[in-house]
Amino acid sequence: MKAYIVGVGMTKFEKPETRDWQYWDMVKEAGTAALADAGICYEQVQQVPVGYCFQASTAGQRSVYELGLTGVPVYNVNNNCATGSTALMMARQFVEGGISDCVLALGFEKMARGALGGGSDGGDFATSPVARQYGIMAAAHGFERTPPTAQIFGNAAREHMERYGTTEAQLAAVGAKNHRHSVNNPYAQFQDAYTVDEILAARTVRRPLTKLQCSPTSDGAAAAVVVSERFAERHALGDRAVEIVAQAMTTDTADSFASGTCIDAVGQPMSRAAAQQVYEKSGLGAADLDVIELHDCFSVNELLTYEALGLCGEGESGKLVESGATTYGGRWVVNPSGGLISKGHPLGATGIAQAAELTWQLRGEAGARQVPDARVGLAHNIGLGGAAVVTLLRR
Repeated sequence: MKAYIVGVGMTKFEKPETRDWQYWDMVKEAGTAALADAGICYEQVQQVPVGYCFQASTAGQRSVYELGLTGVPVYNVNNNCATGSTALMMARQFVEGGISDCVLALGFEKMARGALGGGSDGGDFATSPVARQYGIMAAAHGFERTPPTAQIFGNAAREHMERYGTTEAQLAAVGAKNHRHSVNNPYAQFQDAYTVDEILAARTVRRPLTKLQCSPTSDGAAAAVVVSERFAERHALGDRAVEIVAQAMTTDTADSFASGTCIDAVGQPMSRAAAQQVYEKSGLGAADLDVIELHDCFSVNELLTYEALGLCGEGESGKLVESGATTYGGRWVVNPSGGLISKGHPLGATGIAQAAELTWQLRGEAGARQVPDARVGLAHNIGLGGAAVVTLLRR
């Protein structure tokens, strides 16, 4: 059975502690918008997977109860930065498997200011869920008392530069592109454009990554209504429907750790495997894509993902972004929303917000950031520790 997204909604992503709201307020705002977009009411929803990372158990129920008290199953989902797309994948599976006809996927996060702790427990990385990843980094590069996520991605950037000749300017070009895109996104946390030189001159977080190449902590929520073909037909939702053509999740394999590189430890092999599965399931490939929302938690991860998705050969991603191939007027438009770097990164909401952006793009509703004639879109969401979810959508 086919699955379709027929309604999406999200809040504006905000800097933590700048808006007077709670996580249930965020979910009510995003969920209400998604239901209104689909033209249905909450009473028609049969299951609700809710993604988040930093709230207590059953926070999903606490948030969903603001939409209605219908007694439907609510699932609390936590998969690090891939949490939102994991909730969306559950929704699709419920529909494709014939279990439910209408599922509401939600994701939210209310975060603290400052850098993420990186999954350590009181600084003890031996007990961290990402101990293997940080162990790889420590063996290859040592370990410093700096933000660990920036450290491991910064080391991946250094490896890419040493191996392929990628330049700091090419890494900064990712940030410049995504900040430029965000100017036209009213949902983005930041809407300021910067030149490559300005990005290079910003404060260094972990060489070669500067602040303007790193995603911020954010508050916000996103929602998507996923329905079956028969539900869409019964309720005349064909003009709203965007098909989830294929979707795949992968977790770490031996390839993530065998090379001893941070490039592999941060998930490039997972991303490549998930993309290959989606291409095989759909019969489509990188050449068929028009618009892409991918997980640019740091600028280097956008470059690694170009290669994993097959947009270019191994080691060619720096030249690809420099060429203009991944912005308006190029071969693809990547992160028209501004990406995580500029739109923001409330972990539980990110994957669903990507799907919302692609739904608007494929329905021709993205306003000033509309990608001309977009028909096929791909979302890539990855979580260290690890999970990679790739979703292919078609209008």
